[in-house]
Amino acid sequence: MPKDAAVEEFARLVRTLKARDGRSYEALGRRLNVSGSTLHRYCSGATVPEEFAVVDRLAALCGADEEQRRDLEAAWARADRTRRPPAPEWSTEPKDGAQRRPAGPAPVLAAPEPEPARGPAPEPEPGPAPERDPATEPELVHARVPGLPSVRRRRRWGWLAVAGGALAVVGAVTLGAVLLPGKARERAAAPPPPPPPLTWTVASHLWTNGCGHTYLVERTPPPPPEAADARRWAEAQGAVHGGETLVRVSVQGKGAAAVVLQALHVRVVERGAPLPWAGYRMDEGCGGAVTPRRFAVDLDRPRPVARALDGYDASGAEGRTLPAVSFPYAVSLTEPEELLVSAATAGCDCRWYLELEWSSEGRRGTVRIGDEEGEPFRTSGAKGRPVHGYDSEGRAWITGEESGQGG
Repeated sequence: MPKDAAVEEFARLVRTLKARDGRSYEALGRRLNVSGSTLHRYCSGATVPEEFAVVDRLAALCGADEEQRRDLEAAWARADRTRRPPAPEWSTEPKDGAQRRPAGPAPVLAAPEPEPARGPAPEPEPGPAPERDPATEPELVHARVPGLPSVRRRRRWGWLAVAGGALAVVGAVTLGAVLLPGKARERAAAPPPPPPPLTWTVASHLWTNGCGHTYLVERTPPPPPEAADARRWAEAQGAVHGGETLVRVSVQGKGAAAVVLQALHVRVVERGAPLPWAGYRMDEGCGGAVTPRRFAVDLDRPRPVARALDGYDASGAEGRTLPAVSFPYAVSLTEPEELLVSAATAGCDCRWYLELEWSSEGRRGTVRIGDEEGEPFRTSGAKGRPVHGYDSEGRAWITGEESGQGG
């Protein structure tokens, strides 16, 4: 099988497993103790894992049967062979056409002796052999350059150098094992940490009251989508949330044991100047009777925090406050919880994560929450940007002044 075909076949099987599970790269990566970007490289064929163990854990996690796991291992072995350079072939043949002669004492020059008599031959017996004239016989001379060892001695020193190098390597490895036995055993025997006892899903393309939102887009986009299709529309246009990102995180325990959510933190991983793109509103003005309780984040602060805010319900004869939910509180398999986070900025192009602290049955940990693909959320300030609304009658985007809405 060609090299690229073997790698692509392995990547196709990994993508099939990932699609069967349905979770994001980041979520699956946490279960496998690899990063989401590493898992994405396995699925795209850009990288073949060094060991089959991580792929086998993915197969088990995604419910693959024994036959599928054998097929996956065979595909990994073929892809792994194509990614490894061929082993060098060591040759013991002498170079430059030189002929090897057996080791032994140096040849001693002596006068040539007559060949031993052979058995009877059918030819007639020859006459007496003529005597050799020493004056005309060529003399064999072994020339040596002063200061250089003999051929035999050079070969002996070559083998001694190879043997000495091998002994030095073995000695260094042995010394390392003696001096650092605990570290070596710890690295070899340390089991992977158990996965967190909770799961979550993310929706990061929510609109306020289902209609109010602004995206920054580099080029004039097509007409605005329905709210349910916002993510697909935004990804197709390369759109970025303008001014505010509204995120809903649904958290649920994996078992009957309660998982206590201790705190929610915000970590900005990259800051840049606001994008110089125009804004496009997804509404023609709307309002709602209920403002949900939420966590507000000011991304322009040096260290943003998630502050719990009350909601308000104006649907009845008298409005009522919806008290904010403060940490800690518990979730389980039968009692999930939704966290609504509103992150706003006016002065940066911010990429950020949410970090959720948890504890359960004597264990503690923190999970990092990104967008639907496990990547950081992205919000860019829209202050001072030209803002457009969509004229449904004229079927065209018009400026905020023309639509009656300011930026």
